[in-house]
Amino acid sequence: MSFRQQSIIFVVTYISLMHIISYKAIREYYEKHAAAKPYLTAWFKTVKKAEWESVKDMRLDFPSAEMVVDGKVVFNIKANDYRLVALVGFRTKRVYVLWLGTHAEYDKIKIKDL
Repeated sequence: MSFRQQSIIFVVTYISLMHIISYKAIREYYEKHAAAKPYLTAWFKTVKKAEWESVKDMRLDFPSAEMVVDGKVVFNIKANDYRLVALVGFRTKRVYVLWLGTHAEYDKIKIKDL
């Protein structure tokens, strides 16, 4: 059998994991608020290995996550003690951390202005 007669099929599987921008903001927050560290670290690890294609996929990992405005999502951290607001790009596989704070602090912000 000649080279031209051979058929070779290459199957490439590309898994696109979510990329978090910026871990620095998360780290700086838990360095000031030590009680938040295990919960923020768990959130980071979960998102980092996620393969979200849609809000439905995201809610499999975070059922209480709420898509609020302009692609911004509010994540409840530690049973709603903390909140993390991120811009989630499902096509680009990017999660931009926009804001992080306590539930009481969250009540004072305007998400549309983030």
